[in-house]
Amino acid sequence: MLRVGLTGGIGSGKTTVSQLFAGHGVPIIDTDELARDLVRSGEPAHAEIVREFGAEILDTDGALDRVKMRNRVFSDPARRKQLEAILHPRIRTEVEQQLAEFSAPYALVVVPLLLETGFDNIVDRILVVDCDESLQIQRVTARSGMDETEVRRVMAAQIARKERLARADDVIENHAGLAQLEEQVLRLHQRYLDMAKG
Repeated sequence: MLRVGLTGGIGSGKTTVSQLFAGHGVPIIDTDELARDLVRSGEPAHAEIVREFGAEILDTDGALDRVKMRNRVFSDPARRKQLEAILHPRIRTEVEQQLAEFSAPYALVVVPLLLETGFDNIVDRILVVDCDESLQIQRVTARSGMDETEVRRVMAAQIARKERLARADDVIENHAGLAQLEEQVLRLHQRYLDMAKG
């Protein structure tokens, strides 16, 4: 089975693109969703994060406060590495298990930090969703309540756009609306099916 790793900067449109592939029957593994499951109260990773970062990163229900956590790790690279050391091996194990269960010609693994975290070594191709940085900022501030400074801090923790594009096998341009996205996804879907057969 062909493994396609889908990545892109924050606000580039990874979720929309993965949903379009899912519409063609492609199995999707979203590592952000896996991470959310892993940090639920009662999960081993949740307990480990609380031990490492303290109870102040929890909300009133004892769940991980994602905003507090994001502010903590994106302002301190060493703390970000600590969080990644807790989560990434677990996420990788889960991804491998799910991939082993699929019988489709190809699958999409959505990893926002694919190139930054070594996840590129478990996929056969790298698909980058790309758009202008000003558009990224505009999208994220509109949907999340983060201000531009926060968005830029997250972007600074991600690989530079130029390097991401240089390492891509395939690129989807996301700056001209849904119809253009659908065309690009359909074209790549056909190509991946052909590659999986070959």
